[in-house]
Amino acid sequence: MVDYNLSAEELNDFRAKFYAESRNLLAQNVCTKTNPIEACASRKIVEETQHVFTHKIEAEGKPITNQKNSGRCWLFAILNVMRTSFMKQHNLDEFEFSQAYLFFWDKVERCNYFLHNIIETAKREEPVEGRLVSFLLCDPTCDGGQWDMIVNLITRHGVVPKACFPESYSCESSVRMNSLLKSKLREYAKALRDLIENGATDEELKARLKEQMTVIYRIIGICLGIPSEKITWEYYDKTKNYNCVGPITPLNFYEIYVKPYFDVNDKVCLVTDPRPSNPYGKLYTVDCLGNVVGGRTTRYNNQPVELLMKLCAESIKDNEPVWFGCDVNKRLIDKHGIHDLNAYNFKLMFGTDVHVGLSKADRLLFGDSMMVHAMAFTAVSIDPRDGKIKKFRIENSWGEDHGQKGYHVVSSEWFANFVFEAVVDKKYVPADVMAVFDQEPITLPAWDPMGTLAY
Repeated sequence: MVDYNLSAEELNDFRAKFYAESRNLLAQNVCTKTNPIEACASRKIVEETQHVFTHKIEAEGKPITNQKNSGRCWLFAILNVMRTSFMKQHNLDEFEFSQAYLFFWDKVERCNYFLHNIIETAKREEPVEGRLVSFLLCDPTCDGGQWDMIVNLITRHGVVPKACFPESYSCESSVRMNSLLKSKLREYAKALRDLIENGATDEELKARLKEQMTVIYRIIGICLGIPSEKITWEYYDKTKNYNCVGPITPLNFYEIYVKPYFDVNDKVCLVTDPRPSNPYGKLYTVDCLGNVVGGRTTRYNNQPVELLMKLCAESIKDNEPVWFGCDVNKRLIDKHGIHDLNAYNFKLMFGTDVHVGLSKADRLLFGDSMMVHAMAFTAVSIDPRDGKIKKFRIENSWGEDHGQKGYHVVSSEWFANFVFEAVVDKKYVPADVMAVFDQEPITLPAWDPMGTLAY
């Protein structure tokens, strides 16, 4: 039998080989005094990368937004995309929709969705120690989300200006509120499973769920505040003229003032999952992934990355920014906002490369890459000589201290490797690709990496 223990001889060999290369000592001197990843950043890439593009939407939204210490990127990204047409229609210099408003309703709806999943899995006799229920209990309410979850929130609850429901401490730093909710939800999960085990009727389960959600709503309302049923929005336009909208419900505000120029139901979500088990041209969903009971399920139309890139460029050329999901931190020089496969020279420092040793499919399979962040594309560069896409401009939600005053630039090669999802208007999507949405979706397990933007 082979002994896989690290022997004293092997450890001595590792040490001898380390000190045999003098460059390791230089690298050690550098990396013990600074961030080892930043030390590998390529000066050449910084010099060669410029935030200038051949096609850019007419007016990017202002101000740059900041999600701070929360996982609300998906909400910031959609509201950043949505505000561009809204600002044009209302002649505004600056504007933000309330991220806190959608965050409030997502917390309420998602806690109810989690408890409903607990009921359904208990009825399916899924064991509490099994992988599915264990996965659900691991993080009962996180901040992240997917496109169809956005549609659920906006079509059910509408939107409001930030002035009508501003940020709170637990919006900007959600971990403490989430810890309260997660503990309570796990307590309630056991209570519901006990009821089902003891033969409770659906009516009894519904009554208990209502009691539980009353407490959950109270915790969320205390931490975030509770949005008003009607709002009145007063503002000055670019010409300094006074305007007033309301009193009006948030849903009517969306339907009257936003939907005519940005209808979330006109947008579709395309993903690019190159794993051999998940062929292109198929529709997928993820088990137990959502936020509204009875709402839209998460649906992924899987297509080659080249199509996603092409449709993103077409949308931008037509003056429409694009919501997308990616593995943001791979090969990112944060200070300069540069996403490029050559952004770091790890091989020069460590004698081996990092991040690109596996294919995109294998990075998904082995847990080295997944969707973790949503942002918005607002510009693209296309080479006039061959028509090839060279780079995209990103509007992020990390404030002005990151990138070029909040904006990033991403190479087409980086897009191909680390972008997984994009949302574009139906009008840009070929008929055969739209037809995929008519398929019965293939269900991926709850822990599949294609659901990670929601976790």
